[in-house]
Amino acid sequence: MYRSISNPAALAAYAELAVPAITAGGGRILARGGRVEAHEAGVAERTVLLEFDSFEQAQAAYASEGYQAALEKLGDGADRDLRIVEAAE
Repeated sequence: MYRSISNPAALAAYAELAVPAITAGGGRILARGGRVEAHEAGVAERTVLLEFDSFEQAQAAYASEGYQAALEKLGDGADRDLRIVEAAE
């Protein structure tokens, strides 16, 4: 979730590296910046939803050299809330 984006150019540079790193790590993009409707205490913010075959695969993709390089490009260009969540059985 992106609470705010202060540097769209840094976000674009991040995305150029992040998408290939995520897909190389086995990730599939399910939602990326589409329409959002928040309810209850939610805040309508840019949301990206990824799916991996396992919790560990998601952790490895996040820790990968390629994704970490993407994060360096982003720097402080966005305030994000990133979580890795195990799926329900």
